[in-house]
Amino acid sequence: MKVLVTGAAGFIGFHTSAALLDQDNEVIGFDNLSNYYDVSLKASRLAQLEPRDGFTFVKGDLADPSAVEALFAEHKPERVVHLAAQAGVRHSLTHPHDYAQSNLVGFLAILEACRHNPIDHLVFASSSSVYGANTRTPFTVHDNVDHPVSLYAASKKANELMAHTYAHLFDVPVTGLRFFTVYGPWGRPDMALFTFTKKILAGETIDIYNDGNNSRDFTYVDDVVEGVLRVANRIPAPNPDWSGETPDPASSTAPYRIYNIGNHSPVDLMDFIACIEKATGRTAKKNFMPAQPGEVPVTYADVSELGAAVDFVPNTPIERGVDQFVAWYRNHYAV
Repeated sequence: MKVLVTGAAGFIGFHTSAALLDQDNEVIGFDNLSNYYDVSLKASRLAQLEPRDGFTFVKGDLADPSAVEALFAEHKPERVVHLAAQAGVRHSLTHPHDYAQSNLVGFLAILEACRHNPIDHLVFASSSSVYGANTRTPFTVHDNVDHPVSLYAASKKANELMAHTYAHLFDVPVTGLRFFTVYGPWGRPDMALFTFTKKILAGETIDIYNDGNNSRDFTYVDDVVEGVLRVANRIPAPNPDWSGETPDPASSTAPYRIYNIGNHSPVDLMDFIACIEKATGRTAKKNFMPAQPGEVPVTYADVSELGAAVDFVPNTPIERGVDQFVAWYRNHYAV
């Protein structure tokens, strides 16, 4: 199958592209190589993909509808895995327009292209951040998610609404995946694991927000990719039991579904840091700080719907995943 992967030079996009190639698919990778973080890391990921049979890279910006239209016209993808986005909660506090361009204008361009160039399935990345002010855990896809606490979260919630509209109006089969704190080799430099590992190995002090009283449902990237690939093969159909009297946010009378992809096992931040200390063989110098605006204290995924749909739920222990990341970091950066 010919699969378009947007954000192919990104963390999850790189791993997803590699896994699709392993399954003998043809992959069209699309990315604008933005400078939100170190472009050389994105180039290193692409250097792993470009020599492989079946991979084609196209540089372009999702916020340019003509570029997206040309991409679909030339390559005619049968399936789309849309992972490109402007990420980061804290960045959204200072650069809000980046999120409008990439996550709203860009996603609209993808939806329009899927409308006018029929595909069999659009799978797109949402985020656990959409749960926002919700405090009942674990977070389930049947919960109302109308109270985001960051613009990033609001943009991802908007993506889900936009996707449903196109599924309803134009019969575009679409599935949204709410990722929970994805980590692993080739991870993003703005994520906690990368930042903490880098500073601990360099003997620098790490900043610990909310005085360490956070917990996250850390999800290993290989598990996320397995979930993405399995969901991509499960094309959604209308839910015959859906009712407007008691509307279920996770399904519809349209070909639309939402799933959580998380490890369903929250880890306290201080325990997470202890795992990094063990993997690096170093003790972290710690600077405790107040909570940051837009952050939520706890994430915890209910993945029962994912398990029922594709017979898989993430299960990599945090210790193993952190070990794998630290080993990659030491090798990649020759530390």
